[in-house]
Amino acid sequence: MEKNDGYRWIKVSETIEEIPFRANGLVEMKVAGKAVCIGFHNGAIFACAARCPHAGGIIAEGYWDAAGNIVCPLHRYKFNPKNGRNVSGEGYYLKIFPIDIRKDGVFVAFTENNLLNWLK
Repeated sequence: MEKNDGYRWIKVSETIEEIPFRANGLVEMKVAGKAVCIGFHNGAIFACAARCPHAGGIIAEGYWDAAGNIVCPLHRYKFNPKNGRNVSGEGYYLKIFPIDIRKDGVFVAFTENNLLNWLK
């Protein structure tokens, strides 16, 4: 079942247990042809861009800091996984995608690129 909320919801897994998280709680997956990093930390799941907006570091190779931020492995820039804001002061923004765990699977959402969305 798709939500009618202006997003295109793509199923990534039947269950959260089937997502192949690394020991760091992060994994890069292809979702609708896009590279997405999915993270699981302290009982919460997040989805974001696969590359750091600063220098293209692979977010899935990073780690979680004590405050629950995703840390890029290249230059240690830190991002809040809830809103994508850079919390270490450099002013970058990590693209965050809505993610939902439902009875029929785990879904990541992308904004529909449709000029007529404003009519809905």
